[in-house]
Amino acid sequence: MTSPGLIPAPLAQLPWRIIFLVVAIGTFGLVVLYSAAGGSLTPWAARQGVVFFAFLCMAMLMSRIPSSFWGKIAFPLYGVLILLLILVELLGAVRGGAQRWLDLGFIRLQPSELMKPAIVLAMAKFYDMLPPSEIRKFGAIWPAAIIIGIPAGLVMLQPDLGTALMITFGGIVVMFLAGIPLRLFIGGALSFAVVLPLAVNFLLHDYQRKRVLIFMNPESDPLGAGYHISQSKIAIGSGGIFGKGFLHGTQSHLDYLPEGHTDFVFATMAEEWGLIGGVLLILAFFLLIRWGVNVGVRARTRFEKLAAAGLATTIFFYVAINLAMVMGLAPVVGIPLPLVSYGGSAQMTVLLCIGMLMSIDRASRKTVRW
Repeated sequence: MTSPGLIPAPLAQLPWRIIFLVVAIGTFGLVVLYSAAGGSLTPWAARQGVVFFAFLCMAMLMSRIPSSFWGKIAFPLYGVLILLLILVELLGAVRGGAQRWLDLGFIRLQPSELMKPAIVLAMAKFYDMLPPSEIRKFGAIWPAAIIIGIPAGLVMLQPDLGTALMITFGGIVVMFLAGIPLRLFIGGALSFAVVLPLAVNFLLHDYQRKRVLIFMNPESDPLGAGYHISQSKIAIGSGGIFGKGFLHGTQSHLDYLPEGHTDFVFATMAEEWGLIGGVLLILAFFLLIRWGVNVGVRARTRFEKLAAAGLATTIFFYVAINLAMVMGLAPVVGIPLPLVSYGGSAQMTVLLCIGMLMSIDRASRKTVRW
């Protein structure tokens, strides 16, 4: 219990262990970015630090919002983001050959990033409103498929395969947790396996098709489509158990490793910190995700349980897809490592998820602890 007058109640009610864990991951990310820039705070570490702590403060403020608020805004937020995704197609700024941003002058907004937690809230609200007797009927499936399919399709047009997959996965996880029969997921997986070759050949762009095919054998084109994966494997493997040492990485410092500060930041880290550093970082993410799942287990209402589990799973997908990508176990789909990779969009999304999880956690805890 907290002593009256010693620590303000709003501060005492925060889950400080998780906040310290998030700060530790984010600070370690700044150290990696400092090294990736050759021992300089610019151009990445300093800016990343400002963005990280700003969004962390936002997450802490979000923890004070009643958990019922997220259910009230779930559908309105979803609708607003659908409109923004349509505006991206009509007026979006083109950057790196992709049209994913709305240029508002003072900021470049990427609505597809915000859709990752929004799809979880919308799906959780839908199944919270659905009577339990309807959960095993077709009426529990086709509206959910439309809720997932519209934003995923709009994001694919940008094109952004990785984000479209994360939106789809996030929605499907909530469907599964809501109690949709397992046989439907098995049937959907078999249908996906049948449709996949057609999708790869006719729906994906040429560069996306190459990424999907090359990850199975990157050595077949080591200087072309397989270059990213090949160099990432070299960087991770050359780190060994203890790494080459801080500021002593060669793959990133000599520019052999592309995107060593964004998508492939884990390879940059593993080269200098080795297997030990990689395992500790993965363990930290595991503890964060486990906390998110436990928030869902402790939650009071059906909406809170589904939303918390879905938000925790969103963070898991960030970590799992990025690690599989840099190790050559999945195609390169442009998913950054949360709280570590340079860039504000993914940090914003993950800290939004953490803020909502802290809000749900505060509502479910019965005691105030320091």
